[in-house]
Amino acid sequence: MTRAITPTQREIFFDPDAFIVSKTDLKGRLTYTNRIFCEIAGYTEKELLGQPHSVIRHPDMPRAVFKLLWDAIQDGREIFAYVKNMARNGDHYWVFAHVTPSYDRNMRVCGFHSNRRVPKREVVETVIAPLYAELTRIEASFRNAKEGLAASHQHLMRTATANKASYDEFVFSL
Repeated sequence: MTRAITPTQREIFFDPDAFIVSKTDLKGRLTYTNRIFCEIAGYTEKELLGQPHSVIRHPDMPRAVFKLLWDAIQDGREIFAYVKNMARNGDHYWVFAHVTPSYDRNMRVCGFHSNRRVPKREVVETVIAPLYAELTRIEASFRNAKEGLAASHQHLMRTATANKASYDEFVFSL
């Protein structure tokens, strides 16, 4: 499932009472997807299982947000984040994601669990989409991808902590 998908610029929506749920292994490969996930993303469960979760990554998503997310969950912490995903047909959908580590019976991290719900529309339009566009612009302005990611991540953290708040406090203040 490595075909290139071209974004359509069409947004799709899902029921505000629905939750998109997925689980991954430690490397981010899908081990579980619920029916809503499959319907919104446009894939069957069989097509998704074993694939990297990034199969639904929209190119408008700044790498800095995923760095923040991976740093948190690999450190054993939960994280909340706004994410723009891309369906199989190139349409996109916004989610407010809650990602947590999953633990085995010996309390070792064995994977990750994500619940996503409909985000606040006003927040996406007035804060998140402009911020993500700026982060993506910063990332693209560097020839060296690592330097671009570092600069974008710094900008994200400066923005989130501008009022002496943590990233989590910033997200929940929106």
